[in-house]
Amino acid sequence: MRKSHYLFVAMLIWSVLTGLARADEIPVRYAQLEASDDGGYTLSADFQLELSERLDNALSKGVPLHFVFEFICERPRWYWFNKSAASKKLEAKLSFHALTRSYRLSIGSNHQTFESADEALTALGTVRGWQVLAPGDLEPLSAYTVGVRLSLDINQLPKPFQVSALANREWTLASNWERWGFSTGPNGKMVR
Repeated sequence: MRKSHYLFVAMLIWSVLTGLARADEIPVRYAQLEASDDGGYTLSADFQLELSERLDNALSKGVPLHFVFEFICERPRWYWFNKSAASKKLEAKLSFHALTRSYRLSIGSNHQTFESADEALTALGTVRGWQVLAPGDLEPLSAYTVGVRLSLDINQLPKPFQVSALANREWTLASNWERWGFSTGPNGKMVR
């Protein structure tokens, strides 16, 4: 009995680990930092989102899908871990309303309504003017690495779906970190 119990636990752990390792990927088509009027920097990015059949089915049955945009800015150090200059998150919620047969996208305090899932996913995958770096976040004459990604927040799913998401890759959806580097000049501004 005990041996079969351990075998079951080992198989469960293996299925969870392989399910997470093979998550559906969101391709990053474009990502760029731009100087803002206040002296900080904004992020513009495009992600190509496609829902698996299971996620699309859950959405059409009224289960809202929560997504998280993540941004990091780090200064590499040879003697220790990278130093974090900034870390931001932006949450988005996509839901379907059966009565009006429309999709509602909420990003922060902005809400939009779309007639089709494709239109809503295109809007969800487009980020423009997101303030990610404030004036003074960057030190003069330093090198930085920034990264951005988008992922489905499975922790926001209803509990039965969270359990299913642990062992089934159709419930996981994430992009890889899109990373690039830059340096700052004597005034602390980004130089290419």
